[in-house]
Amino acid sequence: MCMLKFLLFALRLRTIFIIVVPMSLVACSSDDVEDYQERPVQQLYNEALAALNAENYITAAQGFDEVERQHPYSIWSTKAQLMSAFAYYQSNKYDQAILAAERFIELHPGNRDVPYAHYLKAISYYEQISGVGRDQKATQQALDALQKLVRRFPNTEYARDAKLKIDLTKDHLAGKEMEIGRYYLKSDQYIAAINRFRQVIEKYQTTTHVPEALHRLTEAYMSLGITDEAQTAAAVLGHNFPGSEWYQDSYALLDENYLRPEVDEKSWIVKTWKSIF
Repeated sequence: MCMLKFLLFALRLRTIFIIVVPMSLVACSSDDVEDYQERPVQQLYNEALAALNAENYITAAQGFDEVERQHPYSIWSTKAQLMSAFAYYQSNKYDQAILAAERFIELHPGNRDVPYAHYLKAISYYEQISGVGRDQKATQQALDALQKLVRRFPNTEYARDAKLKIDLTKDHLAGKEMEIGRYYLKSDQYIAAINRFRQVIEKYQTTTHVPEALHRLTEAYMSLGITDEAQTAAAVLGHNFPGSEWYQDSYALLDENYLRPEVDEKSWIVKTWKSIF
C-alpha cells in the first residue's frame, strides 16, 4: 500500500471509530420525503461515510457538504469538511478538494488534522502536473504547497512524503525551462536561451537537468562570442560531472575553437555555484 493510500486509510479508520453510532438512536421523521430536508447530523454523516466506504465518492462528498450545511456548528461539521476534501480528491475532483482543504485550514488552524489538510491540498496540485510541453501552473502550485507543508510540519509523516515529491516537482519545472531554452537556442535567440538555462542553474541545481544546462550555456556563449563564460560553463561542468556526455560535447566544442575549459572567477556561473555549494 503506497504512502498516500496508507495515510488516507488510517484517517478513514480513525473517523469510523469516532462517529459510528447505532442507527436505532437516530430519530427519523415519517415525513422524511425529500433528501435535502433537515435531518439528524449523525444520520447525515453516517450515510456519507457509507457512500465513502462503498467508493461512491461524489455522493460521499456531497453528503459531507450537507452535514456542514445543515449543522455548521456541530462537532461533526469539522470532520465533515476534511472528509469532503478527501472524497473529492478520491473522485479526481481536485479543484473541489483544494477548496475544501483550504476551508478546513482557514476555519480550524489549530486542529490536529491541519497537516493532513495541507498534504491533501498539495497532493491535489501534484496529481495535476502535466507534461513539460504544457502550462506548468499546477506544477508551481504543487511545489509551493509541498514546501509550505515541509516548513510548517517538518516532523510529520506527510512532510517525509512531500520531500520526495518536491524533488520530482523541481525536476519537472527544470525540464520546462530546458525545453524553452532549447527552442530559443535553435532559433538563434541566444540571450533568451541563456536566461532559461540560467534559471535551471540558479533555481533547480539539484535536478538531473543541470549538466545539460551547463553544456547549453557553453553553446550559447560560444555562439555570442563570449568565450570566457563559455569556458567557465564547461569548466564547472567538467569539475562536477566529469564523466558526462555533456562535458565531452562542451570540451569538443571548445577544442574546435582552440580553447580549453577555464574558470573565470568573475563569472555569474562561478558565483552562483559557490553560493549553492
